[in-house]
Amino acid sequence: QVQLVESGGGLVQAGDSLRLSCAASGRTFSTWTMGWFRQAPGKEREFVAAITRGGVTTKYADSVKGRFTISRDNAKVTVYLQMNSLKPEDTAVYYCAAASVGLRIGVHEYVYWGQGTQVTVSS
Repeated sequence: QVQLVESGGGLVQAGDSLRLSCAASGRTFSTWTMGWFRQAPGKEREFVAAITRGGVTTKYADSVKGRFTISRDNAKVTVYLQMNSLKPEDTAVYYCAAASVGLRIGVHEYVYWGQGTQVTVSS
């Protein structure tokens, strides 16, 4: 069992930066691929970024590539999402999730989910 708790969301202006954190429970954190997803009002949950167990390999949605960076600290059992040059279209609830296999972008491929943190970007 893995419990995930996101933090770091908030209200910012376009062009600003935010760093989201996701703290995990359990001793098996380093064995999980970790991902970030987001869901805007009226839209389906979508993939944002993922990182492999050792943190060597990452994958990003085209919409955030070059602006967002995913990282993890297995000693702190935490995964991060650094978001730069934020745009109003980045407004959503952001979720972190854990998968037991390699880099995946499908919502259904992630087993554990956090409760989400709201990010609002004003223009």
